[in-house]
Amino acid sequence: MGELVTVRAFEGLTCEVLAEARARVAAAAAAPGVGTLVEALRVRLATAAGGVLAQVNAEVDGRRIRVQEAAVGLGDALDRVSDALRGRIRAVTGAWAPRPWPGHRAAAPTGPGGGALCEPRVVRHKEPSLVWCSPEAAARTMDAMDYDIHLFTDPATETDAVVYRVGPTGYRLARTVPAGPAGRRTSPITLSPYGAPRLTRAQAVDRLAGAELPFLFFADPVTGRGRVLYRRFDGRLGLVAGHA
Repeated sequence: MGELVTVRAFEGLTCEVLAEARARVAAAAAAPGVGTLVEALRVRLATAAGGVLAQVNAEVDGRRIRVQEAAVGLGDALDRVSDALRGRIRAVTGAWAPRPWPGHRAAAPTGPGGGALCEPRVVRHKEPSLVWCSPEAAARTMDAMDYDIHLFTDPATETDAVVYRVGPTGYRLARTVPAGPAGRRTSPITLSPYGAPRLTRAQAVDRLAGAELPFLFFADPVTGRGRVLYRRFDGRLGLVAGHA
């Protein structure tokens, strides 16, 4: 497994440290009964809020997973992400069960006095081809990839939608247009009765920053396609937008 683990890290880390990170993640993935299912482990180590962010992407029995954890020191970050990786592997190889909410999340980066670490601006823009799937399937993907929000296209309405992590059940569905429930569900997903606000990118950035939101689901005012603006661990913003 070790030769299949790649590590991408910030400058200043020695070869010995990178080798340790590779070995610890490989050991976590090779837990009894699951090691043969895991392949293509990719480790990323980055600085975050004066500490370290450790992220692992992998494939488990053909399903993509991601875990990420932040801590003050590199050792603690690797401990946390290794534990999270073992738990995620067990979760995706069994029957899907809703994750507890709220769960452990690393603190968002802040500056002196608790304010934002930097001026909010979009530094990463992704334009994936959105998957057409049920809200339940989207929720399972969200859990596997350790997201708090996941953008997809809802076949029931043929519009873009999101599932996101929120109380009281831990899962909520919102669409770009208002719509009723899509038939009977067995998962604890509540429904937002409101359509997504139509905003330009600049308006969305202002709204997210002004309300101190962790993410914002909105619709492009021209195309009507769904967009997700979210806070990264470095305090800057990322944008996910389906193809127009």
